[in-house]
Amino acid sequence: MEDGEDFGAWLGRQLRRNDLSQAEFGKRLGLTRAAVSAWVTGRAQPRAELMPRIAEILRTDVATVVDRDTDAGSAQPITWHHRLAHRDGGREYGNAAAFAFEASLAVLAREAVQNSLDERLDPTRPVRVRFTLQELTGETLSTFLAALKWNELKPHYEAAAESRQKVGRILTEGLRALREESSLLLLRVDDYNAAGLTGPEYGDGRFAAVVRRQLDSHKRNDRAGGSFGLGKATLWAASRLGLVLINSTLSENHEGRTARRVIGRLDLPWREVEGIAYAGPAWLGEPDTEKERESVSRSWWADERDVAALRLDRDGDDPGTSFLVVGAHDAAGGSDTLEDMHQVLSAALADNFWAAMTSGGSTPPMLEASVRALRNEETLVAERRVDPHDHHPALARAFRAHLDGETVAELTAADQVAAAEVRFDVPAPRSAGRGAAPAAHRAVLLVTPASDTDEEHSRIVCMRGTRMTVTTRRPRGLGLGIDPFQAVLLAGFATGDDGPEARAAEAFLRAAEPPEHDRWGATEELTALYPNAPRRLTDLNTRMDTALRGVVGRGVARGDALGPEVLRSMLRLDAPAVGAGRRMQGYPVVDRVVGRVDAAGAWTLDVTVSVPRRDDPWRLVPVAKFDVRSGSRPTLQWAELTGKENCAVVDGTLVVAPDVRTVRFGGVTEVGSHPVSATMAGVVVDIQQAREGSA
Repeated sequence: MEDGEDFGAWLGRQLRRNDLSQAEFGKRLGLTRAAVSAWVTGRAQPRAELMPRIAEILRTDVATVVDRDTDAGSAQPITWHHRLAHRDGGREYGNAAAFAFEASLAVLAREAVQNSLDERLDPTRPVRVRFTLQELTGETLSTFLAALKWNELKPHYEAAAESRQKVGRILTEGLRALREESSLLLLRVDDYNAAGLTGPEYGDGRFAAVVRRQLDSHKRNDRAGGSFGLGKATLWAASRLGLVLINSTLSENHEGRTARRVIGRLDLPWREVEGIAYAGPAWLGEPDTEKERESVSRSWWADERDVAALRLDRDGDDPGTSFLVVGAHDAAGGSDTLEDMHQVLSAALADNFWAAMTSGGSTPPMLEASVRALRNEETLVAERRVDPHDHHPALARAFRAHLDGETVAELTAADQVAAAEVRFDVPAPRSAGRGAAPAAHRAVLLVTPASDTDEEHSRIVCMRGTRMTVTTRRPRGLGLGIDPFQAVLLAGFATGDDGPEARAAEAFLRAAEPPEHDRWGATEELTALYPNAPRRLTDLNTRMDTALRGVVGRGVARGDALGPEVLRSMLRLDAPAVGAGRRMQGYPVVDRVVGRVDAAGAWTLDVTVSVPRRDDPWRLVPVAKFDVRSGSRPTLQWAELTGKENCAVVDGTLVVAPDVRTVRFGGVTEVGSHPVSATMAGVVVDIQQAREGSA
């Protein structure tokens, strides 16, 4: 009697499914009601010789009674249960939690993967998350809608769409697209090596927290990235139909089983259908047999045909959950095709989880993520694993060096990563009482030269816990002439430390994050729990910048295969005349120089310049010079000078409008002006202000 579900719980459910009372069941067995009650409550077990008779009464076989890994008799009909309206007249015209975030695919990817990382099961293996975009048309669409029991839902959708509220307008568009375009977009998010939706149907547990509750994160892990219980709402927010189907493989059995626990949840506004008012949500499942939950739909243990028809079939038996967003869309706009959506998801995964996807020489990544796109059964974009080294090579290089213990104290080469300590004095919580000492956490700052392909650089990427990017910030007080760099602050458990100081930092920074988990600031929770919290955050930023200056202020040598030194960004700009009658507002700064020596021996350069605001247009003269160890730098002639972004070239001068903040130009040096071969020297670019009277 040790296999499968507890006998008492299993038997009680079978009696309800067969509409048998304990007294009637005992009478058929020749026993008293009290004997059956003892079985149901777990105070006793039936004798082995009674098993065949129990199986006969329940219309099943003895193996089912002994194993108890399935229900006896025929399956209950799968149907939708809609919550009735509140008797006090209260109405909800949508799920408020769904409006806590922007309903975009990028936000959905961030929140869904964060939840998967929080539920990582085996710490020696990565969580595997796969995003599948699938467009259904024709017979494939009809088959899916039949499995979804669309005819049961249609009257509710039509009534809800009549609402003048925002949700009603979104539903109207979703129904129009389905009706006129005869197509439906699905987005499925599968995770593997995750806990799955374990726990009882209605009591405390992962299942009820996701399927039946709001603002219940049910995360007991102090390493968790999420803490508000709001992230799951992004799944429903990304559906024009407010509908998500779920199939979970559990890491611990429920009712004696682990595979294919299925349920659907629909979030609609208040509506009235055939004279009956409904509150909002509805669930797809089998009718619950408990009297106090009459007509409520509970999850059911689906067979393989059910999950295939509902587009919920999973690969293998690794625990985890599949969420299917029905009628998916990108509310951010600009992603109208499957190919566009594929790119948006891939970029969001790389931007938010590049560190979690980075592995060391002997350290596996925390996350493997991939995206694919289908049209009906045909592959439109093959499954592609997101590689952090493709999207953020310098950042991934920095984190890998940290994992492998290959950081240095000072940068002397372009492929090196410097590590500096950032002390973070975490205040004791108010509950610790007056006089409690702060925890001295040692955060880690990683710094490395930026990659030539980095679109954004010279910033600090901050993270904790599960290595999701929380925020990026521009450091202060670095001065001029700093080579482009990438920096990463690892705080809390992201440092690899799990001591009490790291735990204190983790708890403090988690409390400093809003529901979006996209910054560290003085939240209501933080200021309620910790004294002087805003000042501690300011101190952290100040120490971050100080540590960074200690690395980049010493100069970063950037090697290049085309010459002994890579190009360096430099500024030489004449100040405006004192009597010009306008306030000085700073000077243009060279942000980035990318270059190569072409086949003719000329330097081909691509230069980006940040331009401050002022009333009049800027007129700038770019000057290229050979970088030499001693003596004056030889000035080179331009063979070609072209404006690429936000500037025009007039007689060798860059003309920039007053409202422009960034310009980009290209230049090719004149080989005849080179005193030596370009391969034997580096090159620097100066920006000078054009003199009066020049173009």
